Amino acid sequence: MKNLFAEKSRNLTFLGMFALVSATSVLFNSCNEKKDAKDSEKMISKDHPVAKIVPELEDDETPTDKRVIYLTFDDGPNRGTENLLKVLRKRNVCATAFIVGKHCYDSNRQKNDMELLKADPLIELANHSFSHDHNKYSSFYKNPEAVVHDFDRAKDSLTLHNKIARTPGRNIWRLNNINVTDIKSSSLAADHLKKAGYKVIGWDLEWKPTNRMVLKGSHEAMLKKVDSIFFNDLEKTSRHLVFLTHDQYLSDTDSINELDLFIEKLQKTNRFVFRKISAYPKINEVLN
Repeated sequence: MKNLFAEKSRNLTFLGMFALVSATSVLFNSCNEKKDAKDSEKMISKDHPVAKIVPELEDDETPTDKRVIYLTFDDGPNRGTENLLKVLRKRNVCATAFIVGKHCYDSNRQKNDMELLKADPLIELANHSFSHDHNKYSSFYKNPEAVVHDFDRAKDSLTLHNKIARTPGRNIWRLNNINVTDIKSSSLAADHLKKAGYKVIGWDLEWKPTNRMVLKGSHEAMLKKVDSIFFNDLEKTSRHLVFLTHDQYLSDTDSINELDLFIEKLQKTNRFVFRKISAYPKINEVLN
């Protein structure tokens, strides 16, 4: 009888300890979930960002041991524009937004996002056409005069103060010292843009999307690509890398965090500086 009572007592003790451990585990997991939720809320805050003012530096002030990275973001204002501004504010880095004219009028949210872009000292605005050629690239570039008119319309309607441009759907460069066209059928239109005074900038590295239109791959993979480009001298201008991605890929927490980590890791190496695209070498020369 005593043995039965002792065994029952041990069982009750074990069950009690198990219940205590389970309760502790549930409480710990609950705290972790709340912490993750709070971290996510911090990353995608509803508050509008207020950026610190970053002093402009002249080309010859760039330390000789640094590589220069130009963060550029196309197709704004768009889904993800506010998230982009939050990341830039958090890391206090400058960037260039290549704006599509019609996107500034498509919705009230896009109108408001355009005002945020214009007011942010970390952001420089540049021309990405008015219509984005309605995503019908082949027909768009067949008419060089219409291409120039489309860029002029964007410049005038957005009151852009420079003639820095990027062509929709094409990686084209037209500067005094760089002449590159990825798809040759677009060459004549690109030449017309240059003749009209536009400084056409492409890119050295693009962070592409998945089929779900979020950033593809990890920040670690992109960091390796940055190192590879510099190591193999694949950038258009030595020691200067133009990076491209798009506002609309920054609509989910994972993509936002990956971009944030990408910038953070670049900063921590102490090997890179960030500049707006107007600081790109020789971009302010008068075009021939």
